Amino acid sequence: MRRGFIPHNAFMPLCGALRRALLALLLVSLCISLLLSPLAAKTHPAHDVDSGYIPALAVADHFLQAWQSGDTENGIALLTSRAKETATTDGIDRFFSNSAPSAYEIGRGKMLKHGRYGFPVVLVSASKNNHPRRRFSSIVIVDTGHNDWAVDKLP
Repeated sequence: MRRGFIPHNAFMPLCGALRRALLALLLVSLCISLLLSPLAAKTHPAHDVDSGYIPALAVADHFLQAWQSGDTENGIALLTSRAKETATTDGIDRFFSNSAPSAYEIGRGKMLKHGRYGFPVVLVSASKNNHPRRRFSSIVIVDTGHNDWAVDKLP
């Protein structure tokens, strides 16, 4: 046997390359998991939404479409009797009278209790100097019976 030659040292360059490859693989998988984790965090399981959420959201959307187009008649038709009693006729007319271009945003709603949903909304309309004015509010939609939904609280 040659002096100074230890058989296991012959594999040292191979072990170093293998160690570097494993480290690179570990770093790549860590980067991928960090990039994908925000995507996974934003997805919500389907069981978060019950059967009333979709019709409640649709009524909120239809009501705000009526507001956007100034359609008082269709807007009032979507109100509960309680909402009609709470709001004055002048208040309702003022709410629907918007001659300037307008838009709205509906945020993710939540069940307040069975058959009652609240949705955050932003009403956007042009101000006198033609700059957009944002008004943050919420709208409450209730099941009035037989899967018939209506607006119980105006934004």
